[in-house]
Amino acid sequence: MSDVWTKWEGRLVNGVYPLRRFLGNSDHSVVFLTEYRPLEVGDAAIKLVPADPQLATGQLARWRTFRSLSHPHLLRLFDSGHCQLGGHPFFFVVMEYADQTLAQVLPQRPLTSEEVRELLPPTLDALEFLHRKDLVQGQLKPANVLVVGDQVKLASDTIRPAGDPLPKNHTLSAYDAPEVHDARSSTAGDIWGLGITLVQALTQASPETAGAPLASVPLPSTLAQPFADTIRRCLSLDPALRPSVADLRAALAAHPTPARADRATALPAPRFEIEKLKHPAVIAAGIVLVILLGWLALRGPGHPSADRPPDAASTPASATSPAVSPAPAARGANGGGGAAAAPSVVHQQIPTVSRSAQASIQGRLKVSVRVNVDRAGNVVAATLQDPGPSKYFSRLAVDAAKQWKFSPTDSPRVWTLQFAFSREKVTAQASPKT
Repeated sequence: MSDVWTKWEGRLVNGVYPLRRFLGNSDHSVVFLTEYRPLEVGDAAIKLVPADPQLATGQLARWRTFRSLSHPHLLRLFDSGHCQLGGHPFFFVVMEYADQTLAQVLPQRPLTSEEVRELLPPTLDALEFLHRKDLVQGQLKPANVLVVGDQVKLASDTIRPAGDPLPKNHTLSAYDAPEVHDARSSTAGDIWGLGITLVQALTQASPETAGAPLASVPLPSTLAQPFADTIRRCLSLDPALRPSVADLRAALAAHPTPARADRATALPAPRFEIEKLKHPAVIAAGIVLVILLGWLALRGPGHPSADRPPDAASTPASATSPAVSPAPAARGANGGGGAAAAPSVVHQQIPTVSRSAQASIQGRLKVSVRVNVDRAGNVVAATLQDPGPSKYFSRLAVDAAKQWKFSPTDSPRVWTLQFAFSREKVTAQASPKT
């Protein structure tokens, strides 16, 4: 099915939003990379949903209304409306571009208890903000727990007033509370979705809730305390017995994250950025909860953060050298170092990685970037040639590549820059394309 959507790359939505790259799809929507020029957002996501006339008024009205919501742990909505593509009508919503989702992490590994403790606060912050306004997130699940830059965020395109009917095209799943047959959204329903998400985050498995009515939800015996008791309360069959956000905060405070000697040396960073990730696609809107549980350790993008705030614990690292001799190694605040540059390289920029993100790397992670260089030696275009397993590190590599400088020549050139990330350092090599 992705082959069908990739053919739409390059098209323009309403003459404003270019479909730059296919990011992912579900059974009822598709997401592309785009841009939002009014706020000079170079990377945004646009979600396209087949237009159902019965849903048009309510859905578009909600998106317009919730564009005004502002919270560091909610994905920002920029625009929405109708469009026609390929002769078919769609609704669209333009939002922040997310580096990663919890749903992309869990197939590779579960979260640790510490990560869960650290990721919960930003998630609870977002839910508390919504519930105080009598709103619900509406579809709390791993795919809707995102990282934008350095922030964990929840998807916003699913937000609706508490008590509103569920969308007619909504497909029931384990994330929907048992009382969903009433077809109404509720804050207690968000807590249920959080409970199921936490089980998945810790065990990579979802409890079986389908079929005949249950006396209680069966939980994996491997669930560690104190999470087992908290999750059991979140999954109470009686919504009145589920904890509020304030109750969950109190439970989290009663079991703080154990102190660590290095905790004060770095801001949280996406700890789930691991070399094993093979599917870095984004969902963005639609597009980590448990991931959110690990946010404190996270630095993660995340996100969801208003956008992508820089890591205060890291400083730019670069190296400059004469055009006739190799550049010295560049070093950053996180211990990164650049390899000797080719004689034609005048300036090499080494990606800046937060300490905690770098500490999460297992083995060696490589990213290749193709750069077009003009006669003056400036990089005029940088595109991923081999993105590696992580969107987070590939984005850092592209941003750094754009700042490289080469010696002037009589004609434009193409170079390949290969960045290697490890726990000890970050290096770069340049080789001309022939």
